[in-house]
Amino acid sequence: MEARREKTHTCGVICLKYLLFLFNSLFWLAGGAVLAVGLWTLVEKSDYISLLNSNFYAASAYILIAAGVIVIVTGILGCCATLKEMKSLLIVYLILLICIFLLEIVAGVLAYVNHQECFPFCYQLDEELRQNLKVTMQQKYNQPGEESVTHAVDKLQQEFKCCGSSNFSDWRDSAWIQAPDNKRLVPDSCCKTPSELCGQRNHPSNIYRVEGGCIMKLEDFILSQLYILSAVGIGIAFLQLVGMMFTCCLYRNLKEDSY
Repeated sequence: MEARREKTHTCGVICLKYLLFLFNSLFWLAGGAVLAVGLWTLVEKSDYISLLNSNFYAASAYILIAAGVIVIVTGILGCCATLKEMKSLLIVYLILLICIFLLEIVAGVLAYVNHQECFPFCYQLDEELRQNLKVTMQQKYNQPGEESVTHAVDKLQQEFKCCGSSNFSDWRDSAWIQAPDNKRLVPDSCCKTPSELCGQRNHPSNIYRVEGGCIMKLEDFILSQLYILSAVGIGIAFLQLVGMMFTCCLYRNLKEDSY
């Protein structure tokens, strides 16, 4: 009877170990996804971030990278604790899961509260970002020493199929457009089929005339990224609850078996 009880406990520990190992694999993959999104935002979209003249989006990318690294390290720690059956390491792992989970809750609450309280300040901030992009495009595009801005604007207009900050008419006040030796009405990157001097015609058949301009496209892109990150955050939070439950059960079984 005692041998049978010992066998049952051993089977329970083995099952919990496999379940917790599977959880940690998923947790590790989720951390990798968050890290990848942060790196992609920082590398691929850094040009757009610089155009907005705001550190908020760059800071968001770094936060994602840090969060991804923490989740990956925590997942590796959980795998080691599970495979080695180290009760002390399981406790450390459980504490880390709880801390990350609490931080997610606090961040979510603060984001909701700030979103509710910032209006109309959020609207004013949004207008400030719009104005910053407009001024940057008008004053720095194709100017000496501003090659990075020129490249970023061309990339923005081509990738999002837009022209100007709010619309194509923003380019009329551009320092580059108003130069005596310039023959274009808009940059060539505004054209649906870019070619040399194609910006001489600003007819709708030739250039992008998106209502709201590039700033609207950029805001839509940022918003879609936030939705994706919210979904990933909810998924990770659910995984953490499952992981905490499995960790407690495994710790209890290991403690019982040690007696």
